[in-house]
This record gives sequence, C-alpha cells and structure tokens, in this order.
Amino acid sequence: MSEVSGKSFDWKLLKRIFQYVKPYSGLFATAIFLTITLSVLSVVRPLLIRYTIDEFIHPAQTQTQADLAHGLLLTFTVIMFATLLLEAFLQFSNTTTTGKLGQRIVKDLRVQLHRKIIGFRSRYFDQTPIGTLVTRVIADIEAINDVFSQGFIVIAGDLLTIVVLLIAMLAVSWKITLVVLTTIPIMFLATWWFKNSVKQSFTDVRNQVSRLNTFVQEHITGMKIVQVFNREKVEMDRFQEINAKHRDANVRSVWYYSVFFPVVEILISVSLGLLVWYAGKQIFENFANPGDVTFFVLLINQFFRPIRMLADRINTLQMGMVAGERMFKVLDTEEQIANNGTRDAAHLRGDLSFKNVWFAYNNEDWVLRNISFDVKAGETVALVGATGSGKSSTINLLGRFYDFNKGEIQIDQHDIRSYELSSLRSNIGVVLQDVFLFSDTIYNNITLGNTSISREHVIEAAKAVGAHDFISKLPGTYDYDVKERGGMLSVGQRQLIAFIRAYVYNPRILILDEATSSIDTESEQLIQQATEVLTRGRTSVIIAHRLATIRHASRILVVDHGEIIESGSHDELLQLNGQYRKLFELQFKEEERLG
Repeated sequence: MSEVSGKSFDWKLLKRIFQYVKPYSGLFATAIFLTITLSVLSVVRPLLIRYTIDEFIHPAQTQTQADLAHGLLLTFTVIMFATLLLEAFLQFSNTTTTGKLGQRIVKDLRVQLHRKIIGFRSRYFDQTPIGTLVTRVIADIEAINDVFSQGFIVIAGDLLTIVVLLIAMLAVSWKITLVVLTTIPIMFLATWWFKNSVKQSFTDVRNQVSRLNTFVQEHITGMKIVQVFNREKVEMDRFQEINAKHRDANVRSVWYYSVFFPVVEILISVSLGLLVWYAGKQIFENFANPGDVTFFVLLINQFFRPIRMLADRINTLQMGMVAGERMFKVLDTEEQIANNGTRDAAHLRGDLSFKNVWFAYNNEDWVLRNISFDVKAGETVALVGATGSGKSSTINLLGRFYDFNKGEIQIDQHDIRSYELSSLRSNIGVVLQDVFLFSDTIYNNITLGNTSISREHVIEAAKAVGAHDFISKLPGTYDYDVKERGGMLSVGQRQLIAFIRAYVYNPRILILDEATSSIDTESEQLIQQATEVLTRGRTSVIIAHRLATIRHASRILVVDHGEIIESGSHDELLQLNGQYRKLFELQFKEEERLG
C-alpha cells in the first residue's frame, strides 16, 4: 500500500476535481454568490451599530431631538435585526448549497470509481489489498466533499471577508487599524506553524486509517484461519500496534489544536487591549467617537475568526486534495480487460480452440507454455494435474479474467477478443471450488438481481440439480438469508446453489473448477448428479481433483508445469502407463486406505 506524503499544493489536481462541478454549475454559481454576499454583509451590522451609537445614543440632545432619536433608534434596531436574520438565512442557504454540491460530486465520483474498479482484471485485485480499495471508495471520496463544503469556497469567502473588513476598518480609522493589527505578524507565524504541523499529522492519520481498514478487513474475513491456528493473541497485538499509531496520529493533531487556538485567543485579547488603550486616548482628544470603538471591538473578532480558521480549512482542503490524488491514481490505473470486440455471443455453438497459448502473471514467468487443444460443441474436456500446474489459469483465460500473452484462443472459429466482453461472459458459466455467496437470500444469490429469471424457473433448476429438497427444509426456503459468504450453509450446499446459478443463466460453455473437492460423499453424489444435468448438451471444461468423477469425459488433458503432457480418454490414458495412470493409482490406493 502506498502511503500519502505531504507536498506543495497541486493546482492541476484542484482543476481536475473542479471538472466534476460542471454538471452542477448552477449550484456552484449560487454558492459563489452567497459567499460574496455574506462577505459584504459582514461589515453592515457593525457599521449600523457604529452609526446608531454616534448619532442617536452618545450626543447631547434636546427633548425634541431625543424623541426623534428614539424613533430612529427603534427603526435602526429593526434594520439591524432584519440584517441579522438575512445573514442567518444566507448562511443557512450557503451551507446547504455547498453541502449539496459536495455530496452530488461525491456521488458521481463514487459511481465512477466503483465502475472503474469492477472493470479491473483479476491481476489488479491479486496485488491490491481490498481494505485499501474500500478506503478509496468510502473515506477518501468523502474527504473530497470537504473541498467544497469546508474548503475552496469557504476559504475564498474568508479571504474576501478579511479584505472587506480591512477596508472598512481603514476607512473608519487607519490609525486605530494599524494599532489593533500589530499582532497580525504573530498570528500569521502561528497560523503557518499550525498549518504545516496539522497537515503532517492529518497525512499520518489518513495513512493509519488506510492501514487499519486493510488490517481489519483482512482479519475479519480470515477469522477462521486466525482461530484455527490459535493466532488470536498475536493478531490482537498487531492490531493494538496499528491502532496505537492511529491514536497517536490523532492525539498529535489534537495537541496542535490545543496550542493554536489559545494562542489566537490571547492575540485577540491583546488586540482588544491595544484598542481600549489607544482608542480611549483618541476619544479623550476628540479624534474618535465611542461608536468607532464599538465598531472595532466587533470587527476584531470578525477579522481574527477567519484568520484563525484559515489554517484549519487550508489543511482540510489539502487533505481533500490528497484523497483526490489517491482516488485519481485508481481512476488512472489501466488494468481493464480490453473490450474492443463487437461480436455478439448470444448464439454460440461452443467450439473451443487453444492454439499455442502462452501466459504469465508477471513478465515472462510462464504459467502456461504452448497450450493447444480443441473442444467440439457439446463435448466435455477435463483438466487434471498437480497443484500449480496451470489448470485454473487455463480456464481463467476463457472468461478473459486474464489475457494471454501469446497464441490464440477461439470460440466458434473467432478470436475470443473479437466478442463483446459482457456478451461473452454471459454465455460462459463458472462454478468455482470456493463458491462466493452474498449476504442475501438464496433466490437473490441464484438470480444475482436478474429480474428476467422467475422464481418458477429457479425452483425448476433447483429440482433439476437435486437441491430443491434441502432448500425447502430451510426457514423461508428460497428467501432464506445465507449471511455473509454463505456462512449458514455447508460447502456442498453452497456448491449446489452455484450449480443452480449456472443452470438458470443457461450458458453455452460451462467451466467447473474442482467442484467436488472438500465435500462429503452424500454432497458429492448430489453434485455428480448436478454435473451430469448441467453439462448435458453444453461444451464443458472441468478441472478435476477426484479422477473417478471424470471417467466419462470426452477427453482428459494432463497438465504439468504449464504444458499438456498427455491427452485422451480415461481408458486411453490408463493404457499409456504415464502420469495420469500414476495419479489415478495413487488416488485409488488413498481411497482404499481411508476405507
């Protein structure tokens, strides 16, 4: 897993993020308008208060003037209250608008990223921790929301507010302004220190979150292995170490906040003290009015508040940018299976042909070497051989989960890459040894959300493969929730559901990968029955662990170190007295020994 490193601001990256604003240009324009309006309004109430004090409260007045002043004072009070309500409404609207803008962009990005990930070839998932991808899709994209809701627009608004307030202060009294802002250099130094320190701690927090997600996802998924090998204490120690680093990273950021904000409050208090000292002298010497002092008291808080928040918001923007960079790395990854084919696979006959196929997962570390064989439509071919001989790699190429390096694979005399990918895969049914079931009902796990497959068709398929009886005995029958990865069912039951799934999709080509390994005898008999039903009339490629289950295959290919070393029927291979015979006799003796 690559970790995030702090670096200078990337304007190109920000520009790329803002490309996703285009569909919501109306919302963005509204947010900009509201931000500018709020910045301008920030000085209106203090100016009204200054005017009210100087014109209606402070000066000596006759009774008639006093009565008139009281009336105007009420009017100006109403105006100030109305201005306050307007500011509150605009602030609410601005927060809502930027929030909507951010969430809509996040939705678009998450959809785009998910669509990109599900199109990756299997090799990408072999090399990338799932927890890291979960962090990219969930946490990192959510952080991009902060670029809009708490980042760029808010920062621009704060800077504009500072400029407006500074102009107003200078217009009222440039001397008082210079005095009260003598603490600004110290404020900028503190802000610079805080920004850099918190940025580094936030970077560390993001990295630790990614590590924590990866660790938790992997170990919860593999909990059985942890428990079987009595690794609970060891893995708990590792978790505590990672969690402690996550805690320390957060504590460091909290420490920086706990130092910075009190420093800011002290500087604000110093500015107020300087204001009282200097403005008081100005009033005694008739160079200033009480309204001016009140005006500056109000503006000092308003002026320092955005400066105080600026560092935090810049870091929020920066972390959103870091998250965006990590997300774009996934979006820019070119790991998709090329889908340039246009041929429709809806009416396949099922003729297969491998011609001098070479394949390697990495560079030229060949897993398959010069593989050649033909399968006629409706035939059943079995692949046998030791673990790691290349059997699974061969069938992975058929579904184009990986692309071969050299040679040619044809279906019905057409290059496999000339078929449109989704059309091709919809006509290839795969039943793997390790069946994956979603945390959902049996019915939904069979149909995979395909509304064109009726419940009656599912029941008919279950009866055909011999699974209807055990499903009928479950609570809720076909609506029974199998929980995560089908944990409420046995291995054999999960295999049978996979057979039903393949049956209802009615593929022309069927691939069975070790479908009868690791199950009991009764389940094996049911799966043998299901295999006979499912392979009938279909081109079938079976990876066999138990050789007795493939005696009736049209042809058996013996694979060793990525090469086909023997080919023929069961009887023909026994007569060759080669590798197949050795494997068969070893299994026969082992079964006799086990009784």
